Amino acid sequence: MAGTGQTSPAPAAPQGAPTSKPGAGLNLALATWAFAITFWAWNLVGPLATVYSDDLGLSSTQKALLVATPVLVGAVGRIPVGALTDRFGGRTVLATLSFVSIVPVLLVALAGSVGSYPLLLLFGFLLGIPGTSFAAGIPFVNGWYEPRRRGFATGLFGAGMGGTALSSFFTPRFVDWFGYTAAHVVIAAALAATGALLLALMRNAPGWAPSTEKVMPKLRAAARLPVTWQMSFLYAVTFGGFVAFSTYLPTYLKSVYDFDLAGAGARTAGFALAAVVARPLGGVLSDRTNPRLVVLISLAGAAAAAAVMALKPAPEIPAGLDFLATAFFLGLGAGGVFAWVARRTPPERVGSVTGVVGAAGGLGGYFPPLVMGATYDEATHSYTIGLVLLVATALLALLYAATRLRDTRAGAS
Repeated sequence: MAGTGQTSPAPAAPQGAPTSKPGAGLNLALATWAFAITFWAWNLVGPLATVYSDDLGLSSTQKALLVATPVLVGAVGRIPVGALTDRFGGRTVLATLSFVSIVPVLLVALAGSVGSYPLLLLFGFLLGIPGTSFAAGIPFVNGWYEPRRRGFATGLFGAGMGGTALSSFFTPRFVDWFGYTAAHVVIAAALAATGALLLALMRNAPGWAPSTEKVMPKLRAAARLPVTWQMSFLYAVTFGGFVAFSTYLPTYLKSVYDFDLAGAGARTAGFALAAVVARPLGGVLSDRTNPRLVVLISLAGAAAAAAVMALKPAPEIPAGLDFLATAFFLGLGAGGVFAWVARRTPPERVGSVTGVVGAAGGLGGYFPPLVMGATYDEATHSYTIGLVLLVATALLALLYAATRLRDTRAGAS
């Protein structure tokens, strides 16, 4: 969509009109929890990457590949999951994902216990399955809220990405407290309990009806919408940046600042929590102003923070504040992008578009760890090249959003 233009605010609801449907709060809370626990499972490998590296003698490239592998399936799998959510509903898909995710969690435990790098890669690939839950949750939550409140709803749901913070903080501690295999069994049990809870309490929004269209035609229809590819690019930078940092940051902190496993995990959890706080804020600000402005601020802030990070500021305060700023701006942008998606996508295409955009976000998080691993300067303990590339990517996205996009209503090109 070429050209720039003034952004018009979302239309005000009639006085006294409801902003959500009865039961919306409960179902939003359930969906957010399901997103959080599946994201914890998705990020099981990252917090333990340094342990695997030390035990198996991995190179920086092998370690980066191990961390990035679960992201791949979690990204690509969002495309069919989004379309299947249109067909079967968020309740069924989220509950099914919770149960199915138990299998790769236990298989990763098996691979780690026998010390096999090939098996860790294989089962880590399957561990991407819980990472697809985002594509089921967004259309589910959208159905419960009126259009002018969807930025808030999707932003709050997106706070479930704090599952990465839970994983970063608790997974290393669970291994210390319970042992390696038992720690994975605990997560598997939590997934089982979540699936049962969703089946018992979660309901699809009133008025929801299953789509009878076949999946492939729906995906082709979504691919024909300009909004799909525009938002995919922006989400790959914002959410992809968050995923990349939240999975690779324990390795980064160990390599650059020599933190131990628990210390790196705690600081990664703080990074993730900053993004978790910022994401719903991005949605709320998008409702009150416009998503385009929020995304522009996000990209400018993320570029500046990454540039400072490339200078390798000293711990704790300068570096810590910069990491938090990076997370905040990336989370703000992720919330803004999906408020933009909800505003501009025809309602019947939300699931499919969400799947494609969500996949782009996941893929945006797949490649940076590989780049970081490949460009790591072991002599100086520096990731400068990778961080400079991040700055360049954020600035490119900023230029694109500023000059080529405007905030328009659903169905606009």
